[in-house]
Amino acid sequence: MNSSDQTVEQGQSSAAISPNPSAPEATPSVSPATTRASGFAPLRYPLFRDRWIASTVSNLGTWMQDTSGTWLMTALTGSPLLIALMQTAASAPVLLLGIFAGATADIFDRRRLLLFWQAWQMAAVALLAVLAFTGVIGPVWLLLLTFLMNIGSAMNNPAWQAIVPELIPRSELPNAVALASASNNLARAVGPALGGLLMAAFIHETTGAGWTFALNAASFAAVIWVLYVWKRQPLFRSALPAERLMGSVETGFRFLRYSPVLQATFVRAFLFTFSVAAVWSLLAVVAHRHLGQGALGYGILNGSMGLGAVLAAFLLPRVRARFTYDQILAASSAQYISTLLVLAFARTTWPIILFLIAGGFAWVCTMSSLNVSVQLNAPGWVQARALGMYQMVFQGGLAIGSVVWGYVAEHSSVKVAMCASAATMAVSLPLTLRLHVMRGTVPDLSPYQWKRPVPHLELEPQPEDGPVRILVDYSVPTERYNEFVHAIHQLRDVRLRSGAIRWGVFRDGNDPERLEESFVMESWLEYLRSRERMTTADATLLQTVRSMHKGDESPRVTHQVYAKEVQAAS
Repeated sequence: MNSSDQTVEQGQSSAAISPNPSAPEATPSVSPATTRASGFAPLRYPLFRDRWIASTVSNLGTWMQDTSGTWLMTALTGSPLLIALMQTAASAPVLLLGIFAGATADIFDRRRLLLFWQAWQMAAVALLAVLAFTGVIGPVWLLLLTFLMNIGSAMNNPAWQAIVPELIPRSELPNAVALASASNNLARAVGPALGGLLMAAFIHETTGAGWTFALNAASFAAVIWVLYVWKRQPLFRSALPAERLMGSVETGFRFLRYSPVLQATFVRAFLFTFSVAAVWSLLAVVAHRHLGQGALGYGILNGSMGLGAVLAAFLLPRVRARFTYDQILAASSAQYISTLLVLAFARTTWPIILFLIAGGFAWVCTMSSLNVSVQLNAPGWVQARALGMYQMVFQGGLAIGSVVWGYVAEHSSVKVAMCASAATMAVSLPLTLRLHVMRGTVPDLSPYQWKRPVPHLELEPQPEDGPVRILVDYSVPTERYNEFVHAIHQLRDVRLRSGAIRWGVFRDGNDPERLEESFVMESWLEYLRSRERMTTADATLLQTVRSMHKGDESPRVTHQVYAKEVQAAS
């Protein structure tokens, strides 16, 4: 099938994308002045404020449980490996399910998904509480139910983060991410101490842990209520059939493959969390063996990182106004090298507390910078998948690092494990300095609204027909050849990110001014989806390429569908 179409090949039917008319206006970039002056501005929006308060309550319960659960494992077993596996049980579900969580959040209604997975987490924690109160809990049950609870957390998180742009203007997104960190780390500053206090208030650790688990189960009710009363209005609606799960996963990986900025962010996230995992997984062992502290002392140490994180959340807008993201990330890595070495050699509490506060500050600076990079460099149609893959990499670093450093501590010592993790971060620092994050102008990834209709072909293909090849004929003056080739090769990543499985540009040997762009889609439906996925930044690049085409008419576009034998009617 071959059809000539004089319209732009990325033309968009006005019915294909239905933006939310009441959503905040999207802006492509954030100026330092705006960031510095309005660090708390997102809280002026009621929906975001309600979400933030509910999240803070839930995070408080989660951090209470994190401390109580880890300390309960310390009471149940003396094995550093089993204690470190508590961090693995918390992180492994994201490593295994992150991309699927993002895919489901991009396919299905995010509000309903969030309600389901919040209820899942509540049920898992409630069962932990029952087992703790009855005194039958052991290391295996503790690890298993911690793992099940974090399956819910892994499936919940991409959708939870992806709804933020629906609640606030895009210009407020960096501040919103910082406030989300403040929520988590305000809870981290208070929750571990409260969890340790509850553990210390009872003679039996299982009773204290049971009350902590019960309070955490109740904390999920706040989030469930906010989600239940929320009348969601998505920023992006597609008129096309929803993607299938595995196809959505494949599209997410394809987008990452042709997104260098996201690749740099992911590599930095993995290297950082792999090294820092030694702090999270072995801090309870440091408190118990090196400092002779009980549950309350461990809670205070854990809360020290939370205190530093809260300070970072408040000061981060000013820090971002003075330093680049690359500088912030480099300084944070250097700080954590110092914190790891102090944990290895210090045997008194106060130096460790001070460096843990600084470590908490560096943690939020790093996590906020990387998270903002993902959210501002992934368009709405794939944002949850990008966040899911990011969390996969992030928690994968924590999970793998926890096993590695726990194994080293088990077979050598905690001091050796901390020194090895500090050395790993120091060795990886020169590599990460070459991987730039958030450099230059932030692209405008809002959906581009075309007024041209979907191409109508004489032989209209079915949605599943394919593969489909699209040919675009350009006539380019010889003197602009190099300029055109440079621009159209930038367009290559746009085509491949949005669904093309092959791309090429060719010059006619008989007519040096004639160039033909060719790209292939798996099906006609996938081609229609690629048109919906075009962002304003993509359209700007496409217009730059088309502007070099000479003549008054638009480039000629041909749509070709793979020829299959047609069965004759009997």
